[in-house]
Amino acid sequence: MEAAPPPSHILKPPASTPTRPAPIEGAGMRFGDRPPRILPPSAPSGMRSHAPHRYRGAFFVEPRPLSLTLELKRPTLAEPVSGPKNLAGLTRAQLQAALVDSGVVEPAKAKMRTNQLWRWVHNFGVTDFGRMTDIAKDARARLEAEFVLQRPEIVERQVSKDGTRKWLLRFAPGVEAESVFIPGVGRAGALCVSSQVGCTLNCTFCHTGTQPLVRNLSAAEIVAQVQICRDDLGEWPSPAVDRQLSNIVFMGMGEPLYNLPHVADAIDIIADNEGIALSRRRITLSTSGVVPEIPRAGEKTQAMLAISLHATNDDLRNELVPLNRRYPIAELLDAVRAYPGLSNARRVTFEYVMLKGINDSPAEAKALMNLLKGIPAKVNLIPFNPWPGSPYACSDWATIEKFAAILNRAGYASPIRTPRGRDILAACGQLKSESEKTRASERRKAERADALDVQDE
Repeated sequence: MEAAPPPSHILKPPASTPTRPAPIEGAGMRFGDRPPRILPPSAPSGMRSHAPHRYRGAFFVEPRPLSLTLELKRPTLAEPVSGPKNLAGLTRAQLQAALVDSGVVEPAKAKMRTNQLWRWVHNFGVTDFGRMTDIAKDARARLEAEFVLQRPEIVERQVSKDGTRKWLLRFAPGVEAESVFIPGVGRAGALCVSSQVGCTLNCTFCHTGTQPLVRNLSAAEIVAQVQICRDDLGEWPSPAVDRQLSNIVFMGMGEPLYNLPHVADAIDIIADNEGIALSRRRITLSTSGVVPEIPRAGEKTQAMLAISLHATNDDLRNELVPLNRRYPIAELLDAVRAYPGLSNARRVTFEYVMLKGINDSPAEAKALMNLLKGIPAKVNLIPFNPWPGSPYACSDWATIEKFAAILNRAGYASPIRTPRGRDILAACGQLKSESEKTRASERRKAERADALDVQDE
């Protein structure tokens, strides 16, 4: 006669119990030795005990009413708000998988539909499925019901007297970042993109470092910064020649190597030849020195590398770039030497902000020259750009030129970066999202209102 199956509420013992939990309160024993049987409330009070019970080698626990407390919380700002999938931020492989998984596209047609969507989104800059004229009308309707082609809100657009453009973008409530287009940089013009909202690194010369990290930006939110720039420049479809936007630099808000998966996906999208089509050699990743991620970043992105160095000894760099306390200069330079593809044709850029009386002496220039020996490198000398409350001053121009001359004589190209966009706080080290400061537009409105009040009086 077959044995009756055990009751459905019997809990099977774990395959192994590496640690023994603390005793169950009132049971006088440890779970795993002789588990308690909890009788229902209807049982006489004299029988209500934690007497152990075993049924054919399984642990048996009588059911009892449970008191549950449900903690309902809103998504934190560190989590992107969920919603319809934004196709603009998917790599080709992710886009094809999303079309099939949603049931909108049959697997046999997925590659063709992916190619069509890719060209419309990334070559023509389209944000409306209805404009995709080589896709059937019913297919467009299904796409529109399931997906979005979304741009973030432009909270503010500013243009400097030197032509630099800055956008404050809102990706979600309380989630804002800035990006900057600088004409006349690189082959034609460079876009400085943000990879995070805020920053964790607290570099003492950087305005962004005074803003706490809110969250990483998604690949879609990084790519959107490029799309918004091209919207503004009127540069759709992607031109083969005479581009205004020719270079991308990850030198905006945040540390890109702390967001490498999304940054790598964004670079795959930006560099695709049938879309935005920017060469990976015209995309630069700038890091403060996240040593373990540097070789991995090269393997995943094949982008150019820039290092925010700013000092030639650990004591000073510990102060300027606190990450140096974890990854000192020697370890950082070892990681740079291991960067894939490093050569005289693909040199690493060392960024060096010129701080008056801090790191700008001829002795520091010679120390930097010796530090970089054997590394295919160039040095970008960056005049410090002041920001409200900053504790530093910019080196005078003669000091910067003398510093550059020492490096040039040693064979290191050392251009002095011309400050751009200072009047709109768009220069290097000045970016900070408006979730942390009063918006310039609000200040101007207040000033105009005050002026009208004075006239009325």
